[in-house]
Amino acid sequence: MKEYSNGELTIVWDSSKCVHAGVCVKMLPRVYNPKARPWITIENATTEELKKQIDACPSGALTYRLETNA
Repeated sequence: MKEYSNGELTIVWDSSKCVHAGVCVKMLPRVYNPKARPWITIENATTEELKKQIDACPSGALTYRLETNA
């Protein structure tokens, strides 16, 4: 699992659950770029945009937690 944080929200990516449906890339291409390393650039979207996209992940490979210290 890998984590990416913007200080307010942390994206947790579990590669073992990913079915590569591409929903993340289609919804937020400025955040998710499978050819880049790291492939998630969390600062390219708002927390609300990220939450909406992660909630649409069909496999549950992408989840998030809200940071309480934000």
